[in-house]
Amino acid sequence: MTALERRYRRLLLAYPRGYRSAYGDELIGLLLDTAEPGSSLPSPKEAAGLVAGGLRARVTQATRGPAWVDGLHLGTTVLTVANLAVLVPFARSLPLWVALSALAVLAVLRGWVRLALPLVLLTGLKAGALATAALLLDHTLLPVLPDFLGAHALYSTGGLYSAVAGHVLAFAGLLALAARQRPVRARSWWWLATLPAIAAADPAWLGRADGASPPGTRVAAEIVLLGLAVWAGHLARDPRWALASAIYLLAVSVAFAESLPYLSRRDVAYWALLAFLTLATAVVPYGRRRRALH
Repeated sequence: MTALERRYRRLLLAYPRGYRSAYGDELIGLLLDTAEPGSSLPSPKEAAGLVAGGLRARVTQATRGPAWVDGLHLGTTVLTVANLAVLVPFARSLPLWVALSALAVLAVLRGWVRLALPLVLLTGLKAGALATAALLLDHTLLPVLPDFLGAHALYSTGGLYSAVAGHVLAFAGLLALAARQRPVRARSWWWLATLPAIAAADPAWLGRADGASPPGTRVAAEIVLLGLAVWAGHLARDPRWALASAIYLLAVSVAFAESLPYLSRRDVAYWALLAFLTLATAVVPYGRRRRALH
């Protein structure tokens, strides 16, 4: 296998596995036949086209099944990953709770709704206990200081609602999915790639007296993911991404509401950007379809 072929195959990872199995070799052959002699790198235009085509194929594949079920599951996935990310910097101080939160993410990603329910409930109860300095389930010493990435103790500012909002909404979503009594499809492992970007983001950052802002990596991840949701909703004319985005915005808005007296203009602008992108995901699926020009 040449270096060029290896790089083409890496780019084809943007496509769903089924598509690669059915058409991957044929597409690689076509790309190699049309490549410039002696080239070892795909051109930027080819690379962008392959990634964009792969994302389109994934969006098309994602529209299978009821939109509200998939949107609810996607929103629950985002919340459980965010809940785990909050605990990651405290892994040595709270190994049991980080492990339970990681198991909850695994269960949600694989579609194991009934297994995820007690895990999300337990981690949510513990988050509330840490936020209110209550003794629950184990003897955790407060304050819980980060092992890396963060400079503030866990849930040291803010209040109970910002600490548990993500857990409560995730648990409610899982309850609705479990009541349906039908299997939920597994989600991509790529969601775990967002963990490093949001791992230092304490949900109580809005209540800090030092005027701290959320990590830039978290803001960038939110903008990219919501932007992709807008694009997917426009491409597929499907509201499932709007539902998932609204669930995430609701969890974030709880923290904003709890810290309302302390908000700066920058904080309001940040929330307004998230709200605008979420609104866009709800509007674009129902936009007027383009008409072919004759």
